[in-house]
Amino acid sequence: MAAVTTTPSTPVTADQHTNVGRSSTRAGSRVVIIGGGPGGYEAALVAAQLGAAVTLVERQGVGGSAVLTDVVPSKTLIATAEWMTLTESAGDLGIRPRGESEASFEADFATVDARVLRLAQAQSRDIRTRLEREGVQLIDGTGRLDGPGHVVAEHADGQSVSLDADVVLLATGARPRVIPTAQPDGERILSWTQLYHLTEIPERLIVVGSGVTGAEFAGAYRALGAEVVLVSSRDRVLPGEDSDAADLIEAVFKRRGMQVLSRSRAAGARRTENGVEVELTDGRVVTGSHCLIAVGGVPNTEDLGLAGAGVEVSESGHIHVDRVSRTTVRGVYAAGDCTGVLALASVAAMQGRIAMWHALGDAVSPLDLSQVSANVFTAPEIATVGVSEKQVTSGEVRGEVVTLPLARNPRAKMLGIREGFLKLISHRSSGVVIGGVVVAPRASELIFPITLAISNRLTVDQVSNAFTVYPSLSGSIAEASRLLHDAHG
Repeated sequence: MAAVTTTPSTPVTADQHTNVGRSSTRAGSRVVIIGGGPGGYEAALVAAQLGAAVTLVERQGVGGSAVLTDVVPSKTLIATAEWMTLTESAGDLGIRPRGESEASFEADFATVDARVLRLAQAQSRDIRTRLEREGVQLIDGTGRLDGPGHVVAEHADGQSVSLDADVVLLATGARPRVIPTAQPDGERILSWTQLYHLTEIPERLIVVGSGVTGAEFAGAYRALGAEVVLVSSRDRVLPGEDSDAADLIEAVFKRRGMQVLSRSRAAGARRTENGVEVELTDGRVVTGSHCLIAVGGVPNTEDLGLAGAGVEVSESGHIHVDRVSRTTVRGVYAAGDCTGVLALASVAAMQGRIAMWHALGDAVSPLDLSQVSANVFTAPEIATVGVSEKQVTSGEVRGEVVTLPLARNPRAKMLGIREGFLKLISHRSSGVVIGGVVVAPRASELIFPITLAISNRLTVDQVSNAFTVYPSLSGSIAEASRLLHDAHG
């Protein structure tokens, strides 16, 4: 599985509930959702489809932080940076400037930033329009539980309203974790939600934290032209990812001129007259123009009335849920980063949909994390799904692993792709595909066939017998499947 930097939620066991919160009548059920991110708005659409009267309370804007300050803007920025990395192999493909005086591409950061914010707002408006068209009542403000079946919503103007609910979904997300000695100020010391108002590319960006968020932004800003220093407390970047993939990405970072400080922990950060200084625990001081703090997230579960309603949370503040998104209280469900299950927008959305299907009596399958695909948006990308090679080598899972360098793929040769690989994992006795890793440009697209194979329990023979386009990057999936047939033979 992909690395996630949240504290896992402790599941509610099956014997704590038996069809708790389910309604035999969908039409007329009152559903109140607190939080309008992927978990909240996807749940609202399902509940409306099933005939419930739905009210959604969101304080930041429809789409939540995922759309406005996290996933959508960050991936828009990274998509721009990706175009810069595509020019690396241009010379090998015979593409050169027309004249010696012509400069290579450079990023107009004011334009980049304006586009990032414009697309985020446009996505938020599109989601709001869809919800309104489906009859969902929207309240711009905050919400909290006032007992299990009651929600108090406070509008942005201070007016409050009481809402009775047969079903409540908590989908309040998370916010960036901060270091007490490195408080973000929005100008020089930044959290990942504060990056989108810079008018110029940072001259020298110090990124504290080498997990998914830190690695993605470090790679993007280096591609956009900033000097980047990545402070990693571990032996390598992306410590929770496939080790081969992480090693490759770190090598790419260094090749592109990034300074990676391994086994280095930040003790604090402070502003100077013209920039920032980051002090490490070993006494070293790193200077730069800006500092990004990317050290995980904190669930937004304060002031929700959880204790009064009897909803249990972990020591980290995450809401306890089971595989159908139920909390410890009848009729109260939770989805997304506030549960700490997996900090992925796709998981939040699925948790929200599952909650409504279960609560309103529709057919439902519990959340299966073995089928969740995830992606790290570096260049190249890292996409993962299912069982990891580490689980196989440790003996936890009986599997076979095959790895194919992408450089041997004919389509990769044509595109000038030299870095990357495909790793496929099958069950040792049955030959069923159980895991995969893709490191490649647009790996987020290439992982889908492997995810389909896992979710439908396809064998390597079934995968290898399916036609692929020649030449194509996906052809390596079929080739890896053929090699695993030999391993099982």
